[in-house]
Amino acid sequence: MPREFNKLSETEKQQMFDAIPLITILVAGADGNMDDEELEWAEKLTKIRSYDYSNKLNDYFAAVGEQFSTRLNDLVIKLPKGTAERMEVVTEQLTALNPILHKLDHFDAVIYYQNFRSFARHVAEASGGILGFASVSKEEAEVVELPMLEVFE
Repeated sequence: MPREFNKLSETEKQQMFDAIPLITILVAGADGNMDDEELEWAEKLTKIRSYDYSNKLNDYFAAVGEQFSTRLNDLVIKLPKGTAERMEVVTEQLTALNPILHKLDHFDAVIYYQNFRSFARHVAEASGGILGFASVSKEEAEVVELPMLEVFE
């Protein structure tokens, strides 16, 4: 358990752990089609970030990675099937991270915020395009910067 989560309730901890699967659903499903490449890359990325020597969030990504597939599937089943409705619910759930991030030390909040945005960008670039160009769809581009999150710098 990341030490910075000591300040959070159990519900808030779960919301933070759900952030990565929710970001995956938001970005991968923005165009109405969550393709396997995006979902597989998101899962691999959680594992990579769990042992990246330069990442302060190794423990966080290790915990997320342990339950990623199961949690992603659970969330997809519970979320609305229509793209617009699903996007609205996921956006609301990600917006709920703002007060949680404010409970963390500013330094930690910045790191989580930057990692969430970086993760979203990697998922968006996981598939599509021609020779790697134009791989981010118009719909993905609208959400990849996670505009529902307050900026932490």
